[in-house]
Amino acid sequence: MSTDNGTGLGGRGPLSVVLAGGGTGGHIEPALALADALVRADPSAVVTALGTERGLETRVVPARGYRLELIPAVPLPRGLRLELASLPLRIARSVRAAGGVLDRVHADVLVGFGGYVSLPAYLAARRHRVPIVVHESNAVPGLANRVGARLTRYVAVGLPGTPLPHAQHVGIPLRESISGLDRVAAGPGAREHFELLPGAPTLLVSGGSQGARRLNLAIGGAVERLTGAGVQVLHVTGPENVDDVSGVTAATGNAPYVRVPFVDRMDLAYAAADMMLCRSGAMTCAELAAVGLPAAYVPLPHGNGEQRRNAEPVVRAGGGVLVDDAELSADWVAGPLLALLADPRRLAAMAIAAASLGRRDADQRLLAMVLAAAGSRGRSR
Repeated sequence: MSTDNGTGLGGRGPLSVVLAGGGTGGHIEPALALADALVRADPSAVVTALGTERGLETRVVPARGYRLELIPAVPLPRGLRLELASLPLRIARSVRAAGGVLDRVHADVLVGFGGYVSLPAYLAARRHRVPIVVHESNAVPGLANRVGARLTRYVAVGLPGTPLPHAQHVGIPLRESISGLDRVAAGPGAREHFELLPGAPTLLVSGGSQGARRLNLAIGGAVERLTGAGVQVLHVTGPENVDDVSGVTAATGNAPYVRVPFVDRMDLAYAAADMMLCRSGAMTCAELAAVGLPAAYVPLPHGNGEQRRNAEPVVRAGGGVLVDDAELSADWVAGPLLALLADPRRLAAMAIAAASLGRRDADQRLLAMVLAAAGSRGRSR
């Protein structure tokens, strides 16, 4: 919190924090959750986010009320390509731009969350002697955070055992609407919000910003069998994938099938559900554990296998099940998944197991590390 004389948490004027984590929601959301925690603790704090003109952050960051500074993107080419020849020049240009932002806002600390923006930001912070904090959400660190973790001793990870030097397990910072959610208390109102029945078992389905089509098709082929068995479905198709299930309806008189392109109140969606069918991005896994919602996780089949590793801890604990993308089908949904939804005792046990791994205070844990890093530098204006 601010001190009585108007100074910030550090006692020498407003604390200036620069966040680097553009590109995807998995990078942006933890950064903004940290920003919210910082401003709640110290309303005088100055928060600046770094991003690129092509990233999701151009919409999300200003909408949340934070300042966004754009720097040139430096996607790292895979393999031997012509782009490799110009890579050093492009990195240098982006590092200079990031350094200019650090200077203009008199940054006390840089917090990176991975992605294209973080690598030049880490290098600029090192050059400008700005303390660095690294946060890695995924079980498998990306290149930017592998580099950043070698430049600082302040390294936070979302999952235990993440292979980074100096790693401290703090969890993944979450929006307050999620970290503070009481699913049981919010459940009746949430079901009313989505026009669902108050007492029927409820399946929430969402593939997130990518990978939704496979889930959509599996649910579309199983809807009548689910609703015919008394299970209602809240299906978030994704705005680009509505046509996957445009002709799907539940039979008259059965449990409801509610289809929406997107949900801006995921806390209500979680509160309305007894189980979720989803991909296993780091943010999804962290949110479901925090709120104690069991899930059937379907990791994306491409990439470096990080989605499977993200889900494995909660699955081992008994808070979810893993389904290979190739095995997900309408028959699987109407078979093993329906059997789970028809077993309230098992769902209750899974919910307790999921919640045992949840970290609702990750934003506070990361904030403490950020303040320690900022305090490691003699701050002057």
